[in-house]
Amino acid sequence: MMLSQFCVVLFMIQSLDRFILGIGCFWIKLKKIKPTVDGEGYDVEDGSSFPMVLVQIPMCNEREVYQQSIASACQLDWPKDRILIQVLDDSSDELLQMLIRNEVNSWREKGVNIIYRHRFIRTGYKAGNLHSAMSCDYVKDYEFVAILDADFQPNPDFLQLTVPHFKGKPDVGLVQARWSFVNKDENLLTRLQNINLCFHFEVEQQVNGHFLNFFGFNGTAGVWRIKALEESGGWLERTTVEDMDIAVRAHLNGWKFVYLNDVKVLCELPESYEAYKKQQHRWHSGPMQLFRLCLPAILKS
Repeated sequence: MMLSQFCVVLFMIQSLDRFILGIGCFWIKLKKIKPTVDGEGYDVEDGSSFPMVLVQIPMCNEREVYQQSIASACQLDWPKDRILIQVLDDSSDELLQMLIRNEVNSWREKGVNIIYRHRFIRTGYKAGNLHSAMSCDYVKDYEFVAILDADFQPNPDFLQLTVPHFKGKPDVGLVQARWSFVNKDENLLTRLQNINLCFHFEVEQQVNGHFLNFFGFNGTAGVWRIKALEESGGWLERTTVEDMDIAVRAHLNGWKFVYLNDVKVLCELPESYEAYKKQQHRWHSGPMQLFRLCLPAILKS
């Protein structure tokens, strides 16, 4: 009986949360509220007016998508001398490593500022990969870092639509774009996932971004101010949700987040139940690990 009553209380709390979020989303749509950019954009004729941006593509054994992800990043509309693309390959397949390295070399020959990076000691999964990449000496020359997972394909204007939101706002640490799914109508599983994630992006993140200046980083399709990452402790390997971890620590340090519901980055949903189950296990077990680790800091803040 105690357990059932506890579950009822949790259900009521979640229902109230959903109701408040729904009202907030309705208000945003009624008032047509959108994040705005302070001042004018960057001068196209003066490349030096654009900030230095680092683009990171973490991947591990991504044989099916590595070409399209690298191609999408290399076609981003940004001055060539103000951008560096890091392909962070944690693949264990030596043949695949060679293929990815060759793909990087072919784009470099076309004039793209891109480098290939492979770790010999592959610890810490994605968090370890990103932490290792941020330790490079040349990172100090860059102000922002855009993170794009291997199965994400941004439009060429992705940086043009996201980076200007940092302008004149020194307290903004993250600008997050929305995910858009190319295979949402593939089967019943993808359709159900699309409904669930559309609520997450359209309602949860948009409302929290507007009213609280905070939401969980989605791990990709976002741009960080490197100073915010460094002051918040950088990427840690202590949980399986390194994205949520850094978001909580950054928010506790006073950094604000901006969510852009109109800027969409293409990606794919898991189409099989096994792939979906693995994803959901990580998404649900990681936050519980993080809750235990961060609760004392949250209570003290």
